[in-house]
Amino acid sequence: MTTAREIMTEGAECIGADESVLRAARKMAEMGVGALPICGADDRLKGVLTDRDIVVKVLAAGKDAEATTAGELAQGEAVTIGADDDASVILRTMADHKVRRLPVIDGHRLVGMVAQADVARALPDPQVGDLLEALSTD
Repeated sequence: MTTAREIMTEGAECIGADESVLRAARKMAEMGVGALPICGADDRLKGVLTDRDIVVKVLAAGKDAEATTAGELAQGEAVTIGADDDASVILRTMADHKVRRLPVIDGHRLVGMVAQADVARALPDPQVGDLLEALSTD
């Protein structure tokens, strides 16, 4: 069975929990990504910051993107998968938590991200269709 390590995008870069949301937005633009893992000073994952979080929770709320830190937007424990988890775990985790991106962890170290697009490229159409349906319903 296909594992997270086989389909993930390697080289995921964190935004520090103490770094500004403005810095995160610029980093997303430079990297051409829609989400960044949020890491604390201890290099442990604190959450995931999405471009939608920035728009809805910062800009639309009238907050200052330079004064708001990425860590302020981290919500509880991050939903992750292990690098050696198989595709069924990826699909179930994305569907259960209604997330389109998952940080991939090896031990406590962030090693990559699995996005909905990675799943679509790597897995057979019926599985992808089931995931899309699960993510598209309330």
